[in-house]
Amino acid sequence: MKNMIIDFHTHIFPPDFNADRSLLLSEEQDFRGIYSSPHAKTVGVKELIDYMDKEEIQRSVIFGFPWSKEKNYKHHNDYIIESIDRYPDRLAGFCCFSPLASGIAVECERCLQAGLAGVGELALYGSDLTQDFISYINDVMELCLKYDAPLLLHTNEPVGHEYPGKAPMTLRQIYRFIKAYSENRIILAHWGGGIFFYSLMKKEVKEALKNVWFDTAASPFLYSPEIYRIAGKLIGFDKILFGTDYPLLRAKRYFREIDALALAKGQMAQIKGLNAAKLLGLLSSNR
Repeated sequence: MKNMIIDFHTHIFPPDFNADRSLLLSEEQDFRGIYSSPHAKTVGVKELIDYMDKEEIQRSVIFGFPWSKEKNYKHHNDYIIESIDRYPDRLAGFCCFSPLASGIAVECERCLQAGLAGVGELALYGSDLTQDFISYINDVMELCLKYDAPLLLHTNEPVGHEYPGKAPMTLRQIYRFIKAYSENRIILAHWGGGIFFYSLMKKEVKEALKNVWFDTAASPFLYSPEIYRIAGKLIGFDKILFGTDYPLLRAKRYFREIDALALAKGQMAQIKGLNAAKLLGLLSSNR
């Protein structure tokens, strides 16, 4: 298990969504904002497995897109469930939907009962993390506690260059969400927008981050490689989860950056898979 590589952040889409995205582009604003370009790639589970084999990744966490329409998120979550059933030793699945869509608590419980391991990547690409959002997601967070399921939230840095999917959120809003659900296990995508830098503060912040992990998705586009060493020093290497955002990026680009840092072998093992295995409960089973 020490050398297991787990990609904690990958997206796959059902075959019909991959074949024709025109209807989805017309009826889902957030999807249009990210996938309107023909260069924005989507893949199915077979392509993911082929990629994993080539890059020597033993397991991936898969999820879809935060659809606002019930028919879309149910169909996509069904595909995630089917993919897990097809490749139970290679994949773990999270259920996904817009945090502001109707019926999400019912859908969340349906998916967790069906064997999915968590919830995410939840995202509000077109708006910030308002107090209304924090209140609305309460039932889902309670279900995550009930089923001991982690939740993965899309976050991004509030400064720097603009790109598709960059939401107008602030670190204060991310922090307010963490504080509101301090008993939940929360994964902040994309390094949490850099909020872990504030763990240097003497009061409150380090304690608030006790149940928070950070994935590395899109890191080569956002941060210099030194972020791995700095984040490990500030929050602990046990809180970093390797994730590619595949098919946006492939693992080898991350590995070139991580390997060049010459971190200790134990730290490398934690980032590349050991932390994810612990979070997913794989170390306590024979999987």
